[in-house]
Amino acid sequence: MALFSGLLVFLVIAVLRAGGHIEHLELLAYDWFIRLTPKVSDEDPKITLIKISETDIGTLRRWPVTDETLAKAMKILLESDPRAIGLDIYRDILVPPGSEELNRIVSENPNIVGVMKFGINGVQPQAIIRNTEQVGFNDIVVDQGGIVRRALLFLDDGENVYHAFALRLASLYLQAEGIAPQSDPDNNYLRLGKTTIKPFEANDGGYVRADARGYQFLLDFKNSAASFRSFSFSDLLSGNIPPDSVRNKIIIIGVDAQSVKDFFYTPLSRGFQEDQQIIGVVLHGHITSQLLRFALDGARPILSPSEGKELFWILLWSLIGCLIGLRTRSVLRFSLLGAGGLAILCLIAYFAFLSRMWIPVFPPALSFFISFVGVMAFMSNHEKKKRALLMQLFSQHVSKEIADMIWQQRDQLLSEGGLSSQKMMDTVFFLDLKGFTAMSEKMDPKDLLDWLNSYMESMAKLIMDHGGVVDNYVGDSIKADFGIPLPRSSEDEVCSDARNAVICALAMENEIKRLNTQWGKKGLPAMGMRVGIFTGPVVAGLLGSTQRLKYTTIGDTVNIASRLESYDKEIGKDALCRILIGDTTLRCIDSRFITERIGEVRLKGKEESIVIYQVLGATITNRTETSQGVIK
Repeated sequence: MALFSGLLVFLVIAVLRAGGHIEHLELLAYDWFIRLTPKVSDEDPKITLIKISETDIGTLRRWPVTDETLAKAMKILLESDPRAIGLDIYRDILVPPGSEELNRIVSENPNIVGVMKFGINGVQPQAIIRNTEQVGFNDIVVDQGGIVRRALLFLDDGENVYHAFALRLASLYLQAEGIAPQSDPDNNYLRLGKTTIKPFEANDGGYVRADARGYQFLLDFKNSAASFRSFSFSDLLSGNIPPDSVRNKIIIIGVDAQSVKDFFYTPLSRGFQEDQQIIGVVLHGHITSQLLRFALDGARPILSPSEGKELFWILLWSLIGCLIGLRTRSVLRFSLLGAGGLAILCLIAYFAFLSRMWIPVFPPALSFFISFVGVMAFMSNHEKKKRALLMQLFSQHVSKEIADMIWQQRDQLLSEGGLSSQKMMDTVFFLDLKGFTAMSEKMDPKDLLDWLNSYMESMAKLIMDHGGVVDNYVGDSIKADFGIPLPRSSEDEVCSDARNAVICALAMENEIKRLNTQWGKKGLPAMGMRVGIFTGPVVAGLLGSTQRLKYTTIGDTVNIASRLESYDKEIGKDALCRILIGDTTLRCIDSRFITERIGEVRLKGKEESIVIYQVLGATITNRTETSQGVIK
């Protein structure tokens, strides 16, 4: 049942996941892992950013900046010998004056890269660099919800392949290191240095049918917010940028102004307020920096397992939840195991992410939790029914302590939803009133039942107090068992039950004296009792129909105990409570009680004879023990 539940939960979660209903939770987990991943604390020594702010625009008194101003900025930067200059500003239209000068500078310096926007409604690059290696597209992949988690390397329109702006800049930097982008011979994927960048696919990680067109990869945002050295455009024009901040570096020029919208949310954003956005020039810095780490540091891309492995991972946690649910009953254990299981899952996923493997978190977490809670609820309800069955059968016939013990060891008693039949050693106890039939004919029916109920209640209480189980009431007779429903595992336990049965019988003698005194005051007759006790094997189990079941014992031992109670009523007729036991019981009670041998007799319906003894009382050393009740 638990296995079936786990499989059912897994199938439901798998269907929900395939339908994209859990995608936003998985992407949320990705964002948290990005935030928790240790960041590069030092400035990236390979990249410098130049930001055109609102103040810079106000100083220049126009937007866009003229070609003359850009030409001046390029001249200043080129004097310090950068490896690459990226201009993240659209220049599809000339902005005179100075257009010829800007075109000359750009055409003479192949390390200057401009931008274009891909597509039918895109933006063309500066005319002088169109269809050259000095242009790269700056398109950004934005997930539903407005967050950037992926970057593009290539796009194609069916005829031409276009390079990304960041890839152009990284390639120019790596050229001086003797590294060029190449195709991996094993799979034709892009390779930078020793790192092969596997292209993102539509269902990688937590994505479901994502737009995977072009050549994409997952961003790790390893750089902190202060990882890039930045200067204002005014600093550049006034010559206030140290040459060391430009020499042999990638310089990216972009806009940081509210009037020119170029802002993005990333996994590092903790909300959707404006102060949580990053500008486009910084985003291109992150992409370029990650590409350089691939090539120079051997950093690995973030990958994800195959679809089959992810489904197995979810199924595994669904089954783990079922197994834990089978073992959990208390609220405290539920809280600890539930929270502990989810914590372990998150830790495994987090450390896997640190190793650059993005494995599912929320689908297995949901599978684990739902399976865990579902199986535990089912088991609790199942046990509630089992407890009701046990209590229905025993609660009125055993003491609270015995009932609790029965419940604690229920697995020994219950199988397939019912009480299992067992062969065990038992001391069977029969009790009957002397002369009840003659007396009952003389009493009013109501008075008779009240009198009999007070007697039965007292005797049943003594049986339960001494560790016995009230098995049956028939008229004025009581059948009890000392040794059920839990099987005894040693001879000492069997003998302890026999001694408790004899102690109970002696306690009944004292109780009948007390009752006779009360009855005498009410004008009721005094009564005596006969007890038969025998120890031996019985079969214990449910007896009756499906509408009315009773837990009882049957077997030769039961028959012998019944015959002992009714045997030769002349023996011990003057005793207030005559107690007859068999030789098997005598061997268990040893010298703790005073007994008298009646003889070897053949009981009615029995072929084999047994030796009968009458219990006359407890020895002096045993009286204290007897008065205290159950012998442990």
